[in-house]
Amino acid sequence: MATLTYVYSDSTAVLGPLATYAEPHSYDLCAEHSDRLVAPRGWEVIRLAPDPAALGPSNDDLLALADAVREAGRRPEPKQQRPSSGENGGTRRGHLRVLPDPDG
Repeated sequence: MATLTYVYSDSTAVLGPLATYAEPHSYDLCAEHSDRLVAPRGWEVIRLAPDPAALGPSNDDLLALADAVREAGRRPEPKQQRPSSGENGGTRRGHLRVLPDPDG
């Protein structure tokens, strides 16, 4: 996968590593289409090779994931709320509601 970005003012198409956020004039391409990319006549195509070290998760990513798992393990489970009137006998859990089966 790669991100194609057009720089109209320079008549340039830049094909580089997959972008982390969307920008105007940029498009994500699969590997097949990025390999076959041709630009309009008179345009230059710049192909940026991805840094192999940046392809995998970084130490910061792994530490953030471990911290999130630890934090989730420390939180007490939310108490189940009792149904209030007008909820068709359903049970609320946050913004979701479990309704009884009308056939059963």
